[in-house]
Amino acid sequence: MKIILSLSLIISFTYLAQAQINSNALGLRLGGNGDINGAEISYQQSWSNENRLEFDLGFGGNKHHSRVYLAGIYQWVWGITDGFNWYAGPGATAGFFSFDDNEGIDNYFNIGVGGQIGLEYDFNEMDAPILVSLDARPMFDLIGDQAGFGWGAALGVRYTW
Repeated sequence: MKIILSLSLIISFTYLAQAQINSNALGLRLGGNGDINGAEISYQQSWSNENRLEFDLGFGGNKHHSRVYLAGIYQWVWGITDGFNWYAGPGATAGFFSFDDNEGIDNYFNIGVGGQIGLEYDFNEMDAPILVSLDARPMFDLIGDQAGFGWGAALGVRYTW
């Protein structure tokens, strides 16, 4: 009973808090899954006070693997306190991958579906046009040599306007 009451209160406060979504944000997401790390050029476009689209052009790798991909995520954003939000939503990725397993180089195209969940702080509350986020992006790769479930975490820093 206590768990149900606690969850109900958290959900109620989440709906009462108004998230601030910037019209546009452009920056970098840095991270990976621990084995393959890289960076993404990240752009966010608001659709309303409660949701936005995020597009990321990513690249990265290690000594045996390289990748270039495009990710698109639809996000719902909920306010926690002034400037502090959490967000979640579904998305998809498509990219080109190259893997060298010492027996030759294998190149393949990959398509994946999944989502993203994270926390962000909008420094516009302090008159600074910066948005900082920390998120996780679980994805299920549908086609490609590495088909299956995977995920990565990233730190994002974006300029807002």
